[in-house]
Amino acid sequence: MNDVVLTVDGLEIVLDPSGIGIDHEVSLVIRQGEVLGLVGESASGKTTAATALLRHQRRGAKIAGGRIRIDGTDIFGVSDAELRELRGGLISYVPQDASAALNPALRIGTQLTEILEAHSFGSSAAERRKRLAEMMAEVLLPSDRAFLRRYPHQLSGGQQQRVAVAMAFGCRPKVIVLDEPTTALDVTTQAHVLDTIRDLTKSYGVAALYVTHDLAVVANLADRIAVMYAGRVIETGSKRDIFRQALHPYTRKLLAAIPDLSGERALHGIPGWAPRPGQRPEGCAFVPRCDWAIDRCREEFPPSEGPSEEHQTRCWRYREVGAQPMGGDARQSGRDGTTGAADQPVVDVRQLSAFYQRKECLHDIFMALHERRCLALVGESGSGKTTLARCIAGLHPFKIEGEITFRGHQLARDSRGRPRPVRQAIQYVFQSPYSSLNPRKTVRQILAQPLRIFFDLDAGETDARMAHALEQVALDTSLLRRYPDELSGGERQRVAIARALAAEPTVLICDEVTSSLDVSVQAAIIELLAQLQREGGLSMLFVTHNLALVRSIAQEVAVMSEGRIVEFGLVDTVLENPQADYTRKLLADTPTI
Repeated sequence: MNDVVLTVDGLEIVLDPSGIGIDHEVSLVIRQGEVLGLVGESASGKTTAATALLRHQRRGAKIAGGRIRIDGTDIFGVSDAELRELRGGLISYVPQDASAALNPALRIGTQLTEILEAHSFGSSAAERRKRLAEMMAEVLLPSDRAFLRRYPHQLSGGQQQRVAVAMAFGCRPKVIVLDEPTTALDVTTQAHVLDTIRDLTKSYGVAALYVTHDLAVVANLADRIAVMYAGRVIETGSKRDIFRQALHPYTRKLLAAIPDLSGERALHGIPGWAPRPGQRPEGCAFVPRCDWAIDRCREEFPPSEGPSEEHQTRCWRYREVGAQPMGGDARQSGRDGTTGAADQPVVDVRQLSAFYQRKECLHDIFMALHERRCLALVGESGSGKTTLARCIAGLHPFKIEGEITFRGHQLARDSRGRPRPVRQAIQYVFQSPYSSLNPRKTVRQILAQPLRIFFDLDAGETDARMAHALEQVALDTSLLRRYPDELSGGERQRVAIARALAAEPTVLICDEVTSSLDVSVQAAIIELLAQLQREGGLSMLFVTHNLALVRSIAQEVAVMSEGRIVEFGLVDTVLENPQADYTRKLLADTPTI
């Protein structure tokens, strides 16, 4: 235990002033040079526990108990002035959204230099300039004057995230907290950022806490894993222990929800949702969703037990769960019934070129979306996927050349020039629910809007439609009274999907809709969309950078690069025998277990 850098013991976090518990009895240990993956669904308490390591909590929450020691320092025993020295020096933080974390009014070089100056790194300006060049080299970014004079908006998403990583590692801290830093990145950029994090962690012997809902990323990065549910750590173990013989039913269900690039098994979502703070029972909170639950589970929360000191879980029946083989209920991908001959195209795109100002960004695109089928658009950021999707939806604000038809009728470029039935038939779900949901409206008002525009319903029928839409995306009707800022990121995205489904569309355009969702909700949404496709005649254009998801939902795939479709075909054919070098590169960069 001499190499232990971070110890968290019995951490308790509550809402203030009500005292309702958010996180309970959280205990973690991270050693030098080790990456601990902290995984769980949205609202499980991961980020709340992670930010507590910096003695920080969001408004309305406070740390009520426990102890956190970093390299021998009790962070609850230091003054505010000392805490400012610790943050960025002894422990640092990489946020989920680097574009929001970087100051848009300051140049990159200025922001990086500020970190070094604030923590008195180096004895002179020359030493800090030397360290700045090292920081940029470590994250594989140029350190020339022209690049350092750029503003954050002049960088790509991957470059912004690497700058955030450089800032976190700048003063060579002992501990680094990474809060889902690759969630919104395409697979190629994600692979580069993860390689950078892995190399820097090992090189400097940093103890890293990697918060994520993507277990495929954890499988390729972490040394050990801690699984959280409803504010508690319910299983910890080495990567091998967790992926080969998980002991908690929740962990096993999470693993079953991971997209499978090989297509050998189907995605299985977890029915229901985790209880929120204030609604958690005395016993195990997973009981309503657990296939192993007994009466004792409802009455008493289990202690920490396991086959070894390194592999511990909190389940009364962990021995029986562990005795069952992993993945025993796996089956082939559930895209049956939709892989036969295609009907006539619902949406047909011919010789489409699109422009941003005077620059052409889409070049001579041919594409067809057929009845009750899903076409996946994949590629790196900037490849033109979203631009093509927005052209079809009538949301592209600049010049378009070529032809887009819906059921044989040519569509106007702008959605406002299209008839109401066409606008109802083609619905769009945006990537970021933070910007697509009106923060001044409740969930009820958000869902009521498409119902009011497209249907003539009385109050009772409207309420029933809203409840059904929420049920489809695994949300409770109690959320109708809440505003978007009272929901987790995953819950917000599910509300955005429910809003689109409420309009009863024929074509659903999903623009990276699962990038902010945890794997269990992602699997449930994919299952839902596949069911709607089979039973409701829904056609989908599914924009994603997650190639593993394509196996689970799409029948056809179009691979885009630099505004062109470089490969098109049936999913199984393209993923098993890719012809384009670009497709092979995407597949190689996709994280798998």
